[in-house]
Amino acid sequence: QVQLVESGGGLVQAGGSLRLSCAASGRTASNYAVGWFRQAPGKEREFVAAISQSGGSTDYADSVKDRFSISRDNAKNTVYLQMNSLKPEDTALYYCAASYRSYYRDYTTREGHDYDYWGQGTQVTVSS
Repeated sequence: QVQLVESGGGLVQAGGSLRLSCAASGRTASNYAVGWFRQAPGKEREFVAAISQSGGSTDYADSVKDRFSISRDNAKNTVYLQMNSLKPEDTALYYCAASYRSYYRDYTTREGHDYDYWGQGTQVTVSS
């Protein structure tokens, strides 16, 4: 079993920055891909970003690719999401998820059903 805990959310003004962290514990190893998803009130959950097990491959939703950056520190079992130039439309509950279904080293996926473990979420609110 793997537990994922997100942190770093908060209330910021438009144009500001936040760094979210996703810490993994339990039976962990570096052979998992991690994705970030978000869900705003009244909207469907959407993919934000993903990173492969070694960090060699990343993927971003078009809405965030110029502003967000995903990275990982496998020694700390932690994945980060650096969010810059935040907009009110970024307001959402942000979840990280881990996939142990990596079929190759640089595997990433945008599909929620491909992830095996999910965190509880951290709230990001961007005011204007």
